[in-house]
Amino acid sequence: MEITRSLKRFSKSKSMSLAIVIIIVVALFYVINPNYLSVDNVRGIMNSMSLTGIIGVGTALLLMGGGIDLAAGAEGCFGAIVVAVLLGAGLPWPIALLIGLVIGMCTGLINSFFANKLNFMPFISTLGMASVYTGFALLLTMSVPIPISNESFWTLAEYSVFGFFPMSFVIMICIMVIYAFVLNKTRFGRSILMCGGNSSAARLAGLSPKKTTTILYMNIGMLSVFAGTLLASRMHSASHEALSSSAIDAITAAVLGGVSFMGGSGSILGLFLGALLLNAFSNGLVVIGMTPYWALVMQGLVLIIALSLDYYNTKARDASLKKARLSETI
Repeated sequence: MEITRSLKRFSKSKSMSLAIVIIIVVALFYVINPNYLSVDNVRGIMNSMSLTGIIGVGTALLLMGGGIDLAAGAEGCFGAIVVAVLLGAGLPWPIALLIGLVIGMCTGLINSFFANKLNFMPFISTLGMASVYTGFALLLTMSVPIPISNESFWTLAEYSVFGFFPMSFVIMICIMVIYAFVLNKTRFGRSILMCGGNSSAARLAGLSPKKTTTILYMNIGMLSVFAGTLLASRMHSASHEALSSSAIDAITAAVLGGVSFMGGSGSILGLFLGALLLNAFSNGLVVIGMTPYWALVMQGLVLIIALSLDYYNTKARDASLKKARLSETI
């Protein structure tokens, strides 16, 4: 009975519309070039999607909580470079990874300090910190990628589950399942939506929006470093520009999946579908022979369209709430 109700809700949700769009996009690119659904290309989509999805989880939760982090890609690169340096110094990769994740949490804490303590606009402060983290990454690498020769570390991303699913994709799915449970089944998850939707009401309910967003900033820093480390494992090197567009990609995927840019609403399932649509679309443009420059233009247009839809959806939701309150008073 519960499964039937869930299926009915899904059929009426934005997720169903996204799933239909994904099917149409995949079918269209397949008709143009059948190699689009080759095993190697599908695995390539899953690999690229895993990075967008992992960073996207942190991005989506932060957006739901009323914040934003444009430094996620720079944080991921900086943390991954530190991990590569530690591996080169002879540390076992689990310890190096743990140190990298702590560094990611510290970068998130710094971002939250500017947003919550100094009341800087998160959009501006995180954009500035992105330059800082990129500068530190350049200082460590001198613009030259750091090679990683630890073969056991390579298996972190190179191993395939059932001989087909990349390990990074499986890890992304596990992360999404865990965070979906936190968002939907825990008090903290509900507090994220409340703080992002109406911070004043959240404070009256005894919640602390600033404390919540501080945790979310630390969370996105940690996830960004983890994603950067997975990419370094797959590429056998760490670079300062490896995740240069990841912050924007994650925001695009989240907004495409129904996460409100204004905060207060969204789901991990929607994020998954948004990340799948974004990466399937981007990959398809390459497969059909479109130049990377035009592909970048198309990705930018997708983000603008997603933000426009989110803006009008938010206005419609606010109007309906205002109408409902007016009818209650009457």
